Amino acid sequence: MASAVLRRFSTAADETMAMEESVFTEIRIWEVPRAVKGSTHALKYSLALVVDGACVLRYDNEAGKGDHRHDVDGKEWPCPFRGVEALIEDFWTEVDTWRAGRTGEPA
Repeated sequence: MASAVLRRFSTAADETMAMEESVFTEIRIWEVPRAVKGSTHALKYSLALVVDGACVLRYDNEAGKGDHRHDVDGKEWPCPFRGVEALIEDFWTEVDTWRAGRTGEPA
């Protein structure tokens, strides 16, 4: 099942996208032989928003910490894994919210 989902999102499985001169996103999702400690699925991922060289938002599942996100203030929050589609959608929603707050435009 995970393979089919990753094929469907093949362009998002390992992608860096420049949004502005000093702003980019990096999305990496790959299968692992077994779930990393703290996760219940056989995927490893890191979705990041980087601004002026600093990561201001990240979703990942670091071994031992499980599925979580780092917010703009640097705090870590549990983030239950609901599938690749939901992970990517949640990430882009937060990126849009961050961009709207920065430009004053609605998300």
